[in-house]
Amino acid sequence: MKKTTDLLSRSNNDKQEAKKAINTLQEQIRYHNYRYYVLDDPVLSDGEFDRLMVKLQALEDKFPELQSPDSPTQQVGGAPGTELSSVPHPTPMLSLQTVYDKDEVKNFDKRCRENLNKEDIQYMAEPKYDGLAVELIYDKGRLSIAATRGDGQTGENITANIKTIKEVPLVLIGQEGIAPPDRLVVRGEIYMLLDEFKQLNEQRAKAGEPLFANPRNAAAGSLRQLDPKVTAQRPLHIFLYQVVQSEGHSFKTQFEVLQTLTKWGLKVNREKSQLCSGIEEAIDYHQHLAQIRDSLKYEIDGVVYKINLLSDRQELGFRTRNPRWALAYKFKPRQMTTSIKAIEVQVGRTGVLTPVAILEPVRISGVEVSRASLHNQSEIERKDIRIGDTVLVERAGDVIPYVVKPITEKRTGSEHIFHLPDQCPVCGSEVIMSEDKKKALCTGITCEAQLRKRISHFASKGGMDIEGLGEKMAVQLVNSGMVKDLSSIYQLQETDLLAMERMAEKSTDNLLQAIEASKDKNLSNFLFALGIPIVGEHLARVLCEYFATIDDLMKASQDKLFSIKEIGPEVASSITAFFANPKNLQVIEEMRQAGLSMSNPYYTKESFQPLAGTSFVFTGTLEHWTRDKAKQLVESLGGRTTNSVSKETNYVVAGPGAGSKLQKAEELNLSIMNEQEFIQFIEKHQKKGQ
Repeated sequence: MKKTTDLLSRSNNDKQEAKKAINTLQEQIRYHNYRYYVLDDPVLSDGEFDRLMVKLQALEDKFPELQSPDSPTQQVGGAPGTELSSVPHPTPMLSLQTVYDKDEVKNFDKRCRENLNKEDIQYMAEPKYDGLAVELIYDKGRLSIAATRGDGQTGENITANIKTIKEVPLVLIGQEGIAPPDRLVVRGEIYMLLDEFKQLNEQRAKAGEPLFANPRNAAAGSLRQLDPKVTAQRPLHIFLYQVVQSEGHSFKTQFEVLQTLTKWGLKVNREKSQLCSGIEEAIDYHQHLAQIRDSLKYEIDGVVYKINLLSDRQELGFRTRNPRWALAYKFKPRQMTTSIKAIEVQVGRTGVLTPVAILEPVRISGVEVSRASLHNQSEIERKDIRIGDTVLVERAGDVIPYVVKPITEKRTGSEHIFHLPDQCPVCGSEVIMSEDKKKALCTGITCEAQLRKRISHFASKGGMDIEGLGEKMAVQLVNSGMVKDLSSIYQLQETDLLAMERMAEKSTDNLLQAIEASKDKNLSNFLFALGIPIVGEHLARVLCEYFATIDDLMKASQDKLFSIKEIGPEVASSITAFFANPKNLQVIEEMRQAGLSMSNPYYTKESFQPLAGTSFVFTGTLEHWTRDKAKQLVESLGGRTTNSVSKETNYVVAGPGAGSKLQKAEELNLSIMNEQEFIQFIEKHQKKGQ
């Protein structure tokens, strides 16, 4: 490697030698990644491997034009995106038929043997991973597309995120003389190791971030990040198990598929996959895996049987939703009995009250369980769960514990019926409960349990639109003690923010400017930003049509609110409870004193709604007004805006770049305006109300 080191000090003119050295280093690193991640048999120490990476990085830094997108140095995450696009699957990603009983497995085998006219069938038995199914497409040996299952026909494009996973090769290799095919479509499962999942949740707890419910949710959430750098920080792994297309290479069996994928640098679970001669051997494999599952480093919830011979699969074919040649034989849910010592109430970040059973500790599949969510009051009453009950507890998905049912035969008469409290256990504010008793919400705007979430919601685009005040910043502000309620946002000073971690002069100035600009938001934004339970953006605008000021709304009785067409009894009760809380009123008054204007362009003076009953659709580009401004004008005059064209649409406003919506409007013979005509239309109706 002396040659690569020498190149670092030579002139930029020697690109040819640099290119050769970079290619050599990339090939070496890919090989050692293969030994480490796929074969689990490294032949190089970590220190020696790190030195190869350092040399490659240094050469690429010196010759950036020679750096390729699939270089091993690029598996760290690229620039954030704005959304995950859709990707069509070459062939549908179907689900598997699932059974829980041995007799159903034997019936599956019987059907396969009868249809194939065979006495015995070889099955490839593989663990059923509790992760996220993905599809990888390699063209000319290089990773081109990665996607989630989605709806089976199309998935989410997660290519940038998949590339951050070290076990996923960006370039396929060829071992033992077996070259990768020109095009390879392969499917597998992304998962997270149990100990790494635990560490991740511990880190999130310290940072004040919400915990992941289980490793599968953590893996799925990590893969769907818009910023690949976030994905790169998550401990994700992969097992590949199915070839969908392989141009230039054919297979005879599933066993051969698994053997060959390894030779191309793709990771399969060779250790826990087994070729079985007949269904009895396959069932024995299921029993063996059920016995050792608690010793595995990752979650599995069953076994997948696949007919080994691919020609037999082709003959059996597919149903609408699943193949006829494969079956998922899931493990029975893991349950134990214990008793409920007490029921505690947790207040979530959105103000939802959740009852949690405090259990006499019991071990379920090697894990001690002492708490279980009871979900809501409706669930407690439906199952008739009481404090002191002996209950059956199950780890749903083998991870989340929940109470299946009480064992009523063991009741002694000392058990107690439980009801969620009328007042929040954290802040003492009134609690409102939905009619179906499935949701109970704290109405306190100053509730400590909700403060971080309330701040980020208050600053959201639909609310006060304070750019830079997201959830991470909210956590910092609350943890530092600088923000104790929403009104504290308007008391922040430059010196306070500069003292915070990762806050430079420019970011501080930008945040303070955004806070100042939010003072001119209208009443509709403010009402939504307050986070009144059950009041979203639409209902906030409806309220503004009927109440000119926030004072008018705060004085409104429940009956008056209920008289509004779109306001039901639950919403009316929620609004009056919210404004009956003196702490909420104090925070609102402090924000008004800080300079919030709360203008109301939606107030219709009760009778002036010239566009009532009409609906508009906007398509293409607007130059005079923004799309949001145009919609606001329509709604301020009583009209309605929608995103899709239908027979019920009255007007379509079409600007440059209008596409299918305009075409559909023409087909339906709807009224179509350009932007100038729309402006004149609005101005004419505005004059009527003057």
